Amino acid sequence: MKIIGISASPRGAESRTARLVESVLRGAASAGAETEFIDICRYRFEFCTGCGTCYATGECPRVDDFAGLFEKMVGADGIVLGSPNYINGPTAQLKQVLDRMADAIHCRAFDGKYGCSVCTTGGSGDDLVVGYLNGVLNDLGAQTVGGVGVALGADPGRLNGAMVQGEALGRDLVEAIATKRQYPDQVPSLEAARDYFRMLVTANRETWSHEYEVWAARGWL
Repeated sequence: MKIIGISASPRGAESRTARLVESVLRGAASAGAETEFIDICRYRFEFCTGCGTCYATGECPRVDDFAGLFEKMVGADGIVLGSPNYINGPTAQLKQVLDRMADAIHCRAFDGKYGCSVCTTGGSGDDLVVGYLNGVLNDLGAQTVGGVGVALGADPGRLNGAMVQGEALGRDLVEAIATKRQYPDQVPSLEAARDYFRMLVTANRETWSHEYEVWAARGWL
């Protein structure tokens, strides 16, 4: 079982979000998973231009580190997303990556995977970011096991309690993957999304040939 943790904080070694992501990975590792931590701010990603090439070919014409990161995500059983709260949303660095994943959403690339999200903030809004990131994982086809958000305010010591929660979240993520746990509150919307994208990909099969081929190969048409 492979679980990757992605931190989107630009603060490097000073990042409290990175520490929270690492706590989830520690919990997962203690439950037997192979883990990998990825600081996306150390890589170079170009902005999506909305050209639609990925729909037709499965390839992005932008030359950067996205393909390598996406390959790691597709190869993982579980994905942890982590970001500090930057004005009630994830950092631009993470949004830059997520915007490149429209083809992955159309193709339900994370179908059968599980994930969770974490967020640190100085004041508030951590729940908004956790909810947003888990929503993205759902959009990609994954089920989410929960999240940890912490508003540190004037007490940085709150991070320690959040990291304890993070380790528990990591262990739960492993159990969900191992047992193929189903979430009744998420399954209907995941099935509705699959129905919608089946219709969309089929309707555009002449121009979105790559996506149509993916759906056909998976026996989803």
